[in-house]
Amino acid sequence: MSANDAVALTRELLAFDTINPPGRERDCARHAGRLLEEWGFRVAYHEYEAGRTSLIARGGGNDDKAPLCLTGHLDTVALGARAWSKDPFAGETDGERLYGRGSSDMKAGVAAMLLAARSFASRLAGTPGITLVLTAAEEGGCLGSLELAKTALLGRAGALVVGEPTANEPYVGHKGSIKFHAQFRGVSAHGSMPELGVNAIYKAARVVAKLETFDFRASAHPVMGAPTMNVGTMAGGSGVNMVPDTATIGVDIRTVPGMDHAALITRLRQTIGDDAEMQVFSNLPPVWTPPDDEWIERVFAICQAHAGKRPQARTATYMTDAANLLKVYAGAPTVVLGPGQPELAHQTDEWCSTERIRQAVALYEAIIKDWCRL
Repeated sequence: MSANDAVALTRELLAFDTINPPGRERDCARHAGRLLEEWGFRVAYHEYEAGRTSLIARGGGNDDKAPLCLTGHLDTVALGARAWSKDPFAGETDGERLYGRGSSDMKAGVAAMLLAARSFASRLAGTPGITLVLTAAEEGGCLGSLELAKTALLGRAGALVVGEPTANEPYVGHKGSIKFHAQFRGVSAHGSMPELGVNAIYKAARVVAKLETFDFRASAHPVMGAPTMNVGTMAGGSGVNMVPDTATIGVDIRTVPGMDHAALITRLRQTIGDDAEMQVFSNLPPVWTPPDDEWIERVFAICQAHAGKRPQARTATYMTDAANLLKVYAGAPTVVLGPGQPELAHQTDEWCSTERIRQAVALYEAIIKDWCRL
Protein backbone atom coordinates (compact mmCIF):
# COMPACT_ATOMS: atom_id res chain seq x y z
CA MET A 1 0.00 0.00 0.00
CA SER A 2 1.08 3.52 -0.69
CA ALA A 3 0.44 5.25 2.61
CA ASN A 4 -0.86 8.27 0.72
CA ASP A 5 -3.40 6.30 -1.30
CA ALA A 6 -6.83 6.07 0.29
CA VAL A 7 -7.96 3.67 -2.42
CA ALA A 8 -5.16 1.25 -1.52
CA LEU A 9 -6.00 1.57 2.18
CA THR A 10 -9.68 0.96 1.44
CA ARG A 11 -8.65 -2.19 -0.39
CA GLU A 12 -6.68 -3.31 2.68
CA LEU A 13 -9.68 -2.79 4.95
CA LEU A 14 -11.98 -4.64 2.54
CA ALA A 15 -9.77 -7.72 2.85
CA PHE A 16 -10.88 -8.14 6.46
CA ASP A 17 -14.13 -10.12 6.64
CA THR A 18 -16.10 -8.14 9.22
CA ILE A 19 -19.56 -9.32 8.21
CA ASN A 20 -21.97 -8.84 11.10
CA PRO A 21 -22.98 -11.30 12.41
CA PRO A 22 -20.57 -12.42 13.73
CA GLY A 23 -18.52 -9.23 13.17
CA ARG A 24 -14.96 -10.21 14.12
CA GLU A 25 -13.78 -6.60 13.87
CA ARG A 26 -10.70 -7.18 16.04
CA ASP A 27 -8.14 -7.80 13.26
CA CYS A 28 -9.37 -4.84 11.22
CA ALA A 29 -9.34 -2.57 14.27
CA ARG A 30 -5.85 -3.68 15.26
CA HIS A 31 -4.60 -3.09 11.71
CA ALA A 32 -5.94 0.48 11.76
CA GLY A 33 -4.57 0.93 15.27
CA ARG A 34 -1.06 -0.11 14.25
CA LEU A 35 -1.09 2.45 11.43
CA LEU A 36 -2.31 5.19 13.78
CA GLU A 37 0.35 4.35 16.36
CA GLU A 38 3.03 4.48 13.66
CA TRP A 39 1.77 7.95 12.76
CA GLY A 40 1.98 9.12 16.40
CA PHE A 41 -1.58 8.74 17.67
CA ARG A 42 -2.48 7.45 21.12
CA VAL A 43 -4.64 4.36 20.61
CA ALA A 44 -7.00 2.48 22.91
CA TYR A 45 -9.35 -0.43 22.24
CA HIS A 46 -12.68 -1.52 23.67
CA GLU A 47 -14.28 -4.95 23.38
CA TYR A 48 -17.79 -5.43 24.71
CA GLU A 49 -17.37 -9.11 23.88
CA ALA A 50 -14.56 -11.22 22.43
CA GLY A 51 -13.53 -10.08 18.97
CA ARG A 52 -15.96 -7.15 18.81
CA THR A 53 -13.35 -4.41 18.90
CA SER A 54 -13.78 -0.65 18.71
CA LEU A 55 -10.85 1.76 18.48
CA ILE A 56 -10.30 5.23 19.93
CA ALA A 57 -7.27 7.22 18.72
CA ARG A 58 -6.18 10.70 19.76
CA GLY A 59 -3.76 13.24 18.40
CA GLY A 60 -3.00 16.62 19.94
CA GLY A 61 -5.36 18.22 22.42
CA ASN A 62 -5.45 21.21 24.72
CA ASP A 63 -7.66 22.65 27.47
CA ASP A 64 -9.04 25.53 25.42
CA LYS A 65 -11.20 23.68 22.93
CA ALA A 66 -12.50 20.13 22.64
CA PRO A 67 -11.14 17.99 19.80
CA LEU A 68 -12.87 17.19 16.53
CA CYS A 69 -14.17 13.62 16.40
CA LEU A 70 -14.24 11.62 13.17
CA THR A 71 -16.11 8.34 13.38
CA GLY A 72 -16.97 5.31 11.29
CA HIS A 73 -17.79 1.63 11.74
CA LEU A 74 -15.75 -1.41 10.78
CA ASP A 75 -18.46 -4.05 10.40
CA THR A 76 -20.44 -4.80 7.25
CA VAL A 77 -23.66 -6.59 6.40
CA ALA A 78 -23.88 -10.07 4.89
CA LEU A 79 -23.24 -10.68 1.20
CA GLY A 80 -26.88 -11.50 0.46
CA ALA A 81 -28.44 -14.30 -1.56
CA ARG A 82 -27.54 -12.98 -5.03
CA ALA A 83 -24.16 -13.97 -6.48
CA TRP A 84 -21.50 -11.25 -6.74
CA SER A 85 -19.76 -10.65 -10.06
CA LYS A 86 -16.68 -9.42 -8.15
CA ASP A 87 -14.79 -10.87 -5.20
CA PRO A 88 -16.35 -9.01 -2.23
CA PHE A 89 -13.07 -9.01 -0.27
CA ALA A 90 -10.47 -8.38 -3.00
CA GLY A 91 -11.09 -4.69 -3.70
CA GLU A 92 -11.35 -5.20 -7.45
CA THR A 93 -11.60 -2.08 -9.59
CA ASP A 94 -13.40 -1.43 -12.86
CA GLY A 95 -12.76 2.08 -14.09
CA GLU A 96 -13.60 4.46 -11.24
CA ARG A 97 -15.46 1.78 -9.28
CA LEU A 98 -13.88 0.01 -6.32
CA TYR A 99 -15.94 -3.10 -5.51
CA GLY A 100 -16.32 -4.91 -2.22
CA ARG A 101 -18.60 -5.51 0.74
CA GLY A 102 -18.25 -2.36 2.79
CA SER A 103 -16.72 -0.24 0.03
CA SER A 104 -19.47 2.37 0.30
CA ASP A 105 -20.77 1.38 3.74
CA MET A 106 -18.26 2.36 4.94
CA LYS A 107 -14.65 1.27 4.76
CA ALA A 108 -13.86 3.91 2.13
CA GLY A 109 -14.94 6.56 4.63
CA VAL A 110 -12.79 4.99 7.35
CA ALA A 111 -9.77 4.88 5.03
CA ALA A 112 -10.24 8.53 4.06
CA MET A 113 -10.46 9.56 7.71
CA LEU A 114 -7.31 7.61 8.57
CA LEU A 115 -5.26 9.24 5.83
CA ALA A 116 -6.63 12.71 6.59
CA ALA A 117 -5.55 12.19 10.20
CA ARG A 118 -2.13 11.06 9.03
CA SER A 119 -1.69 14.29 7.06
CA PHE A 120 -1.68 16.32 10.28
CA ALA A 121 -0.28 13.81 12.76
CA SER A 122 2.99 15.71 13.26
CA ARG A 123 1.27 19.11 13.62
CA LEU A 124 -1.47 18.43 16.17
CA ALA A 125 0.51 19.08 19.36
CA GLY A 126 -0.90 22.10 21.19
CA THR A 127 -3.99 22.26 18.98
CA PRO A 128 -7.50 21.12 20.01
CA GLY A 129 -6.59 17.90 18.23
CA ILE A 130 -8.66 15.13 16.73
CA THR A 131 -10.18 11.89 17.98
CA LEU A 132 -10.95 8.94 15.73
CA VAL A 133 -13.64 6.52 16.89
CA LEU A 134 -13.92 3.36 14.81
CA THR A 135 -16.71 1.17 16.07
CA ALA A 136 -17.71 -2.47 16.02
CA ALA A 137 -21.27 -3.69 15.59
CA GLU A 138 -22.92 -0.68 14.00
CA GLU A 139 -24.98 -2.77 11.62
CA GLY A 140 -28.16 -4.06 13.20
CA GLY A 141 -28.50 -1.61 16.07
CA CYS A 142 -25.33 0.43 16.78
CA LEU A 143 -24.45 -1.90 19.65
CA GLY A 144 -20.72 -1.19 19.61
CA SER A 145 -21.17 2.56 20.08
CA LEU A 146 -23.87 1.93 22.69
CA GLU A 147 -21.43 -0.08 24.79
CA LEU A 148 -18.57 2.34 24.10
CA ALA A 149 -20.66 5.27 25.32
CA LYS A 150 -20.97 3.56 28.71
CA THR A 151 -17.20 3.78 29.22
CA ALA A 152 -14.89 6.72 29.91
CA LEU A 153 -12.88 6.10 26.73
CA LEU A 154 -14.62 8.58 24.44
CA GLY A 155 -13.47 11.67 26.32
CA ARG A 156 -14.87 14.88 24.88
CA ALA A 157 -15.51 16.27 21.41
CA GLY A 158 -16.57 19.67 20.16
CA ALA A 159 -17.92 18.52 16.79
CA LEU A 160 -18.59 15.21 15.09
CA VAL A 161 -18.00 13.98 11.51
CA VAL A 162 -19.65 10.66 10.65
CA GLY A 163 -18.19 9.05 7.53
CA GLU A 164 -21.30 7.13 6.44
CA PRO A 165 -22.09 7.14 2.69
CA THR A 166 -23.39 10.50 1.43
CA ALA A 167 -21.52 10.77 -1.91
CA ASN A 168 -19.56 13.56 -0.17
CA GLU A 169 -22.70 15.65 0.36
CA PRO A 170 -22.94 16.97 3.94
CA TYR A 171 -26.03 15.76 5.82
CA VAL A 172 -27.04 17.52 9.01
CA GLY A 173 -28.67 14.60 10.80
CA HIS A 174 -31.02 11.65 10.58
CA LYS A 175 -34.22 10.37 12.11
CA GLY A 176 -34.34 8.53 15.40
CA SER A 177 -35.31 4.89 15.79
CA ILE A 178 -37.58 2.85 17.99
CA LYS A 179 -37.77 -0.85 17.17
CA PHE A 180 -39.73 -3.43 19.10
CA HIS A 181 -41.24 -6.89 19.05
CA ALA A 182 -44.67 -7.61 20.51
CA GLN A 183 -45.54 -11.18 21.41
CA PHE A 184 -49.16 -12.30 21.75
CA ARG A 185 -50.25 -15.47 23.51
CA GLY A 186 -53.33 -17.60 22.93
CA VAL A 187 -54.54 -21.10 23.66
CA SER A 188 -53.90 -23.98 21.28
CA ALA A 189 -56.73 -26.17 19.99
CA HIS A 190 -57.59 -28.32 16.99
CA GLY A 191 -58.26 -26.27 13.87
CA SER A 192 -61.65 -27.93 13.49
CA MET A 193 -62.71 -26.73 16.94
CA PRO A 194 -61.40 -23.14 17.13
CA GLU A 195 -63.97 -22.25 19.77
CA LEU A 196 -61.91 -24.30 22.25
CA GLY A 197 -58.81 -22.14 21.73
CA VAL A 198 -57.70 -18.51 21.68
CA ASN A 199 -56.17 -17.38 18.39
CA ALA A 200 -52.98 -15.36 18.99
CA ILE A 201 -52.75 -14.34 15.33
CA TYR A 202 -56.16 -12.67 15.54
CA LYS A 203 -54.91 -10.70 18.56
CA ALA A 204 -51.82 -9.62 16.63
CA ALA A 205 -53.85 -8.71 13.54
CA ARG A 206 -56.16 -6.46 15.52
CA VAL A 207 -53.14 -4.59 16.94
CA VAL A 208 -51.53 -4.31 13.49
CA ALA A 209 -54.72 -2.64 12.23
CA LYS A 210 -54.48 -0.12 15.07
CA LEU A 211 -50.82 0.57 14.34
CA GLU A 212 -51.59 1.21 10.67
CA THR A 213 -53.63 4.28 11.68
CA PHE A 214 -51.51 5.27 14.70
CA ASP A 215 -51.40 9.04 15.24
CA PHE A 216 -47.92 10.21 16.23
CA ARG A 217 -49.31 13.61 17.28
CA ALA A 218 -46.15 15.14 15.84
CA SER A 219 -45.60 17.74 13.16
CA ALA A 220 -43.44 16.98 10.15
CA HIS A 221 -39.87 18.21 10.42
CA PRO A 222 -38.96 20.83 7.78
CA VAL A 223 -36.02 18.74 6.52
CA MET A 224 -36.59 15.18 7.77
CA GLY A 225 -40.31 15.07 7.06
CA ALA A 226 -42.85 13.14 9.11
CA PRO A 227 -42.25 10.23 11.51
CA THR A 228 -42.95 6.80 10.07
CA MET A 229 -43.94 3.33 11.24
CA ASN A 230 -43.54 -0.01 9.50
CA VAL A 231 -44.73 -3.40 10.72
CA GLY A 232 -41.91 -5.40 9.18
CA THR A 233 -42.39 -8.92 10.49
CA MET A 234 -45.28 -11.12 11.58
CA ALA A 235 -44.99 -14.74 12.62
CA GLY A 236 -47.18 -17.21 14.46
CA GLY A 237 -48.67 -20.63 14.67
CA SER A 238 -47.19 -24.07 14.11
CA GLY A 239 -49.69 -25.70 11.74
CA VAL A 240 -52.63 -24.77 9.54
CA ASN A 241 -54.87 -27.19 11.44
CA MET A 242 -54.03 -25.74 14.87
CA VAL A 243 -55.29 -22.64 16.66
CA PRO A 244 -52.05 -20.60 17.10
CA ASP A 245 -51.05 -20.00 20.71
CA THR A 246 -48.27 -17.52 19.86
CA ALA A 247 -47.81 -14.67 17.39
CA THR A 248 -45.13 -11.99 17.15
CA ILE A 249 -44.83 -8.75 15.22
CA GLY A 250 -41.76 -6.58 14.63
CA VAL A 251 -42.15 -2.82 14.29
CA ASP A 252 -39.74 -0.12 13.05
CA ILE A 253 -40.51 3.52 13.92
CA ARG A 254 -38.47 6.51 12.74
CA THR A 255 -38.82 9.68 14.77
CA VAL A 256 -38.04 13.35 14.21
CA PRO A 257 -36.67 16.05 16.55
CA GLY A 258 -39.11 17.20 19.20
CA MET A 259 -40.68 13.79 19.78
CA ASP A 260 -40.55 12.34 23.31
CA HIS A 261 -39.49 8.70 22.96
CA ALA A 262 -40.54 7.71 26.48
CA ALA A 263 -44.01 9.16 26.01
CA LEU A 264 -44.31 7.54 22.57
CA ILE A 265 -43.35 4.12 23.93
CA THR A 266 -45.95 4.50 26.67
CA ARG A 267 -48.64 5.23 24.06
CA LEU A 268 -47.52 2.27 21.99
CA ARG A 269 -47.78 -0.03 25.01
CA GLN A 270 -51.29 1.27 25.60
CA THR A 271 -52.19 0.65 21.95
CA ILE A 272 -50.88 -2.91 22.07
CA GLY A 273 -52.61 -3.55 25.38
CA ASP A 274 -51.90 -5.76 28.35
CA ASP A 275 -52.46 -8.93 26.32
CA ALA A 276 -49.00 -8.79 24.72
CA GLU A 277 -45.40 -8.55 25.81
CA MET A 278 -43.56 -5.63 24.19
CA GLN A 279 -39.77 -5.73 23.92
CA VAL A 280 -38.02 -2.55 22.75
CA PHE A 281 -34.62 -3.50 21.31
CA SER A 282 -33.62 -0.17 19.75
CA ASN A 283 -34.23 3.29 21.16
CA LEU A 284 -32.04 5.92 19.52
CA PRO A 285 -32.84 9.64 19.33
CA PRO A 286 -32.77 11.72 16.15
CA VAL A 287 -29.59 13.57 15.25
CA TRP A 288 -30.05 17.14 14.07
CA THR A 289 -27.87 20.22 13.81
CA PRO A 290 -29.47 23.36 12.36
CA PRO A 291 -27.88 24.29 9.02
CA ASP A 292 -27.23 27.80 10.31
CA ASP A 293 -24.95 26.46 13.06
CA GLU A 294 -21.63 28.27 12.75
CA TRP A 295 -19.54 25.12 12.34
CA ILE A 296 -22.00 23.53 9.91
CA GLU A 297 -21.80 26.67 7.79
CA ARG A 298 -18.01 26.30 7.70
CA VAL A 299 -18.31 22.65 6.67
CA PHE A 300 -20.79 23.65 3.95
CA ALA A 301 -18.31 26.25 2.69
CA ILE A 302 -15.55 23.61 2.58
CA CYS A 303 -17.81 21.24 0.62
CA GLN A 304 -18.80 24.06 -1.73
CA ALA A 305 -15.14 24.81 -2.45
CA HIS A 306 -14.59 21.18 -3.52
CA ALA A 307 -17.90 20.53 -5.29
CA GLY A 308 -18.46 23.94 -6.86
CA LYS A 309 -22.00 24.30 -5.54
CA ARG A 310 -23.61 25.24 -2.26
CA PRO A 311 -24.90 22.18 -0.36
CA GLN A 312 -28.57 21.96 0.52
CA ALA A 313 -29.74 21.03 4.01
CA ARG A 314 -30.38 17.29 3.87
CA THR A 315 -30.61 14.40 6.30
CA ALA A 316 -29.83 10.70 6.00
CA THR A 317 -32.51 8.03 5.78
CA TYR A 318 -30.41 5.61 7.86
CA MET A 319 -29.22 5.55 11.48
CA THR A 320 -25.63 6.25 12.55
CA ASP A 321 -23.47 5.80 15.63
CA ALA A 322 -23.84 9.53 16.27
CA ALA A 323 -27.08 8.81 18.15
CA ASN A 324 -25.05 6.98 20.81
CA LEU A 325 -21.89 9.08 20.70
CA LEU A 326 -23.89 12.25 21.31
CA LYS A 327 -24.93 10.82 24.67
CA VAL A 328 -21.33 11.58 25.64
CA TYR A 329 -20.59 14.42 23.20
CA ALA A 330 -23.79 16.24 24.15
CA GLY A 331 -24.48 19.32 22.05
CA ALA A 332 -21.67 18.71 19.56
CA PRO A 333 -22.71 19.83 16.06
CA THR A 334 -22.74 16.81 13.77
CA VAL A 335 -22.37 16.27 10.04
CA VAL A 336 -22.69 12.98 8.14
CA LEU A 337 -20.19 13.09 5.28
CA GLY A 338 -18.60 10.21 3.44
CA PRO A 339 -17.51 9.07 -0.03
CA GLY A 340 -19.82 6.06 -0.34
CA GLN A 341 -22.96 5.96 -2.46
CA PRO A 342 -25.96 5.79 -0.09
CA GLU A 343 -28.08 3.76 -2.49
CA LEU A 344 -25.34 1.10 -2.83
CA ALA A 345 -25.22 0.30 0.88
CA HIS A 346 -26.10 -3.37 1.52
CA GLN A 347 -26.39 -4.09 -2.22
CA THR A 348 -24.86 -6.96 -4.19
CA ASP A 349 -21.74 -5.75 -6.07
CA GLU A 350 -21.44 -2.75 -3.73
CA TRP A 351 -18.90 -0.24 -5.00
CA CYS A 352 -17.49 3.21 -4.26
CA SER A 353 -16.08 5.82 -6.60
CA THR A 354 -12.30 6.01 -6.29
CA GLU A 355 -12.42 9.71 -7.14
CA ARG A 356 -14.86 10.33 -4.29
CA ILE A 357 -12.58 8.44 -1.89
CA ARG A 358 -9.73 10.79 -2.75
CA GLN A 359 -12.06 13.79 -2.54
CA ALA A 360 -13.18 12.66 0.92
CA VAL A 361 -9.57 12.75 2.13
CA ALA A 362 -9.33 16.37 0.98
CA LEU A 363 -12.64 17.25 2.64
CA TYR A 364 -11.64 15.70 5.95
CA GLU A 365 -8.25 17.37 5.77
CA ALA A 366 -9.91 20.76 5.25
CA ILE A 367 -12.31 20.18 8.15
CA ILE A 368 -9.45 19.14 10.46
CA LYS A 369 -7.37 22.13 9.36
CA ASP A 370 -10.28 24.47 10.02
CA TRP A 371 -11.01 23.01 13.48
CA CYS A 372 -7.40 22.95 14.64
CA ARG A 373 -6.50 26.21 12.85
CA LEU A 374 -3.50 24.62 11.18
